[in-house]
This record gives sequence, structure tokens and C-alpha cells, in this order.
Amino acid sequence: MSSEEVDDEGGVWFVLEKASLEVAKVGKNYQLLNCDDHANFLRKHKRDPATVRPDIVHQALLAILDSPLNKAGKLKGLYVLTDSKVLIQVNPHIRIPRTFKRFCGLMVQLLQKLSIRASNGPEKLLRVVKQPVTKHLPVGARYVGLSYSAPKVIKLHDYVAAMGLKQKMVFVVGAMAHGKIEADYIEDLIAVSEYPLSAACCIGRICNALEQQYKIL
Repeated sequence: MSSEEVDDEGGVWFVLEKASLEVAKVGKNYQLLNCDDHANFLRKHKRDPATVRPDIVHQALLAILDSPLNKAGKLKGLYVLTDSKVLIQVNPHIRIPRTFKRFCGLMVQLLQKLSIRASNGPEKLLRVVKQPVTKHLPVGARYVGLSYSAPKVIKLHDYVAAMGLKQKMVFVVGAMAHGKIEADYIEDLIAVSEYPLSAACCIGRICNALEQQYKIL
């Protein structure tokens, strides 16, 4: 969705940064690399298998797409930026495969064909788009990054409530095993817990706070 199509009723966008989505030819087939199935292949190429975790982005996408926030139409945009700087636009109406194996198959298809259409029409459910991600995000939005290493731990419900219902919000969450996001467009870097959280858990907290704000049950 481009910024011209956005309504005036606020809404939320998610950007999942540093996602491990990489296709390689393993044996005779192209596969989505992951630490469980390709540990030997990765070590042979001098890579640390522990960093190759596409399961993180799979869980994060399910957390966003399954949320009442999305089902109520408040999710306005969803983007995934991979480790290798491929930017993927995810249609909020997509049904992502529940199993990791099928998710891997879908990502291989996407990264080879650059888009995935709906089976019953012309709508694109996934597509590779041009960088930078800010080109696809709304003007006047609040850009918020989530990091355990942020200088301040905040109560997310209070933070969201202070922004008001009409404020467009972009949440940037890291989808990698270790490290932190380094997105220069972030205005505010916050922590939502005193403990390190998985991307999916962090997203659950964001969605819950927004659902309370929008009175979505």
C-alpha cells in the first residue's frame, strides 16, 4: 500500500529487519538455508549456523498476521528486510503457511520469482520491492524501534496511548538471533521488557497494546 492510499484513522506498519531468508543450491535443489537442515553446508562456507534462523521471521509473521489487530484492519503495511538487503512487501491478507517446511518452500518460490499471486485473482500476496523501505511507509508516521539494549524500558500501553488514535505508527523489530537493528530512520528506540524477548513475543506485546488502544477484543 502506498502512502497515498492510507486513511486518516491511524493504523500500524511493521518492518522486520535483518531477517535470515537466503536461498542456496544444496545438492540438486534450491533450498531456504536454516541452521537445522544445513549446518554442514553452512560450516563448509565458513558461516555460523546459529545465525541462519528463518524460523524467527516465520514466527514473527504469524504473530502479526494472526493478531486481532490485523483482523480488524488496523495493520496497514508489513515489510521484511533480509540480511542481504532484499525488501519484501507482505500483503496483510495473506495466509502464511503454518508449518516451517511449507514456509521455506514459499520463500524459495518468492525469492526466485520475485512475487507470489493469490490463487483466486491478480492480487499479489508477497513481492520483492525496491529499497529504501521508507519509500513505502506513510508520511508523518512515528518510527519506533524495539531493542533490549535501548536506554529506556517503557510501558507499551502508556506509550501507545500517549500517541493518540490518529497517529500512524511504524514498529521496527529485529528478526535475527543476535545483535540489534541499525535502521537510521528510527526516531525512538525503546525496550518493552527488562528481559530479552523473541521477535514474536515482542510483536505480541505491541499488538496487544494497540488492540487495547483501538478497543479491539
